[in-house]
Amino acid sequence: MDKYILIIETATPVCSVALSKNHTVLDYIDSAEPNMHANQLTLYVEDLLSRNNLVASELHAVAVSLGPGSYTGLRIGVSTAKGLCYALDIPVIGIHTLDAMADWFANYHSQSENTVLVPMIDARRMEVYCAFYKNDGKQISETQAKIIDSLSFEEFVSEGKQMLLFGSGADKFSDLFSENPSIEIFPEFKNSARFLATKAYQKFVNQEFEDMAYFEPFYLKEFVTTVSKKSLL
Repeated sequence: MDKYILIIETATPVCSVALSKNHTVLDYIDSAEPNMHANQLTLYVEDLLSRNNLVASELHAVAVSLGPGSYTGLRIGVSTAKGLCYALDIPVIGIHTLDAMADWFANYHSQSENTVLVPMIDARRMEVYCAFYKNDGKQISETQAKIIDSLSFEEFVSEGKQMLLFGSGADKFSDLFSENPSIEIFPEFKNSARFLATKAYQKFVNQEFEDMAYFEPFYLKEFVTTVSKKSLL
């Protein structure tokens, strides 16, 4: 029996939803317009189902990008996924954001065995959320919040590895590594819910579901509020 899975990706500025049948993506909506998550996410879900002649009750699960990434975006995405699953009495599937990025890149961009994939999500200034992966998408380092400088990848470069950086946090390092042939930036990579489809179906088959009572996004870092220094007078 075919399994329909709704997929939500809101870990970065891109607001994205996708619909898959088993591991195959049927349709998706990506929007990179700023601040769209809160206002448009549920509308995108409704539009996606409507144009594929499905109703919510025909879904078998909802998968969601669980982080790391934007605190607000993750909170909206996971809350929406949990709300749908509660209402429909179907399971929720959490997918590590960087894992999905690396998996998609490994499957759709051929690289040599010497390549280390480095998906990056922008934090602020020179900091990113990142992890290192082999060219087949297998993770080889812990996920970390990392401040990047010219020597950040020296351990791998000294071993003759070719580093490939991509994601919302990568483009800002183009100048920093412009003269280093061992470090390449894949430009303007944008996250999409469709990147999660394969892993979502694998988890569905293996019944690797989240406990909705305790499921929270993987923020990696605590959210810290700041007080504006501008005068209120």
